Amino acid sequence: MSFIIYPAIDIRGGKCVRLFQGDYAQETVYADSPVEMAKRWVEQGAAWVHLVDLDGAKEGKPANAELIKEIAKSVSVPVQVGGGIRTEEQIADYLDAGVARVIVGTAAIEDEPFTKRILQAYGDKIAIGLDCRNGLVATRGWLTTTDVQATELAKRLVSYGAETFIYTDIARDGTMTGPNVEEIAGLAVSTGKSVIASGGVSKLDDLLALSAHTADGVSGAIVGKALYTDAFTLDEALRQMGERE
Repeated sequence: MSFIIYPAIDIRGGKCVRLFQGDYAQETVYADSPVEMAKRWVEQGAAWVHLVDLDGAKEGKPANAELIKEIAKSVSVPVQVGGGIRTEEQIADYLDAGVARVIVGTAAIEDEPFTKRILQAYGDKIAIGLDCRNGLVATRGWLTTTDVQATELAKRLVSYGAETFIYTDIARDGTMTGPNVEEIAGLAVSTGKSVIASGGVSKLDDLLALSAHTADGVSGAIVGKALYTDAFTLDEALRQMGERE
């Protein structure tokens, strides 16, 4: 298994933004065109692009779908997308438009029969987004924290066919304080499935710490603020991971 770096493009109001700890009131706009930003990451060597519809996550239905479809058609690498995706029709719409992987978060917790159905129908084209505070899963654009333990939910979803999880530690997202390596690796080991880390990556050493657990199932990291604030470049990260000579 190789370790993949996923540059993140968070979309709100049609622009590329970043939030601090998921707080919609603490937003920084980094680019007016998410399409051009996606092209830029691919030009710099990205093997995947990670897209989040922040408006969709808050509203409970895709809000920037046409823009996301345009990105999927505009770049030569696979894209994965999350944010407000709660119906099979929405999933099929994205996949038909060229999105490689659809991330389901809230629905995975609130509607397990639906999640079981889509995992059986779409297999590895579905990733389960586990957004957590202190090990408990949060839903609805991080606005609601449940009493559901991430590891227990993940094990249940594996029995339904889940192959990929995206683990976000909300307390670290956008803070540049480092990822929660222990919890991320623990989830990978306990489920035996692929886990992509999200939240807190601030330096190249964070990527090295995560990639040290590739054999455990930690398959990649979503990186946002560190790239946008030039803490390191994508080229530097790819070289550090050995993906470039």
